Amino acid sequence: MDIKKVTQSLALITVSLVSISAMAIEEPTYVVTESSDKIELRSYESMVVAEVRVGGPIDSATSAGFRMIAGYIFGDNTSRTGVEEKIAMTAPVTVVSENLNKIDSEKISMTAPVTSQKEGDLWRIHFVMPSEYSLKSLPEPNDDRVKLREVPAKNYAAIRFSGLAGEKKVAEKTRELTEWLASKGLQPIGEPELARYNPPWTLPFMRRNEVLIRY
Repeated sequence: MDIKKVTQSLALITVSLVSISAMAIEEPTYVVTESSDKIELRSYESMVVAEVRVGGPIDSATSAGFRMIAGYIFGDNTSRTGVEEKIAMTAPVTVVSENLNKIDSEKISMTAPVTSQKEGDLWRIHFVMPSEYSLKSLPEPNDDRVKLREVPAKNYAAIRFSGLAGEKKVAEKTRELTEWLASKGLQPIGEPELARYNPPWTLPFMRRNEVLIRY
């Protein structure tokens, strides 16, 4: 794995989140099968995502994609029940660069992860929908650029760290996780993902970040 190439492709997403201190935050469901200090092997359950594909530089593409999907989850959709419904936030926000060729009105509150994937100048950005929704129960997007898709169950290795998730720090953690996987005889699949669990105003020492690698 080309660590330099990987870290160059990882980009930061700055998202304006709503303060929800009184609300529970849902995360994607997984089971920890092995742990070592701040590294875990996880088996994630299947999940449903809303996604868009956006061209251009990563920063502007991610912002544009975020707005499209945020519009969908906040009500730019056609309800299948005719009743608008607000759903609690989830976390984290996730960024990953990957070859897209491998992957073939109801109010929904903002959820995560949000994932960006790049093919040349094209990025794929998605939000994970809350677990109580299925592909059939979600409302239809009014914006035809927003697509709904079910992601199958997958296994990931994850390393947790606090502070700012800059390129140098992400490269360090990616290398550490890759070397740990090699020591276990596990082969990485695809590209590393950078996951952030906190709003951008969170103090660095209180932040939870993760690099995840599928295996």
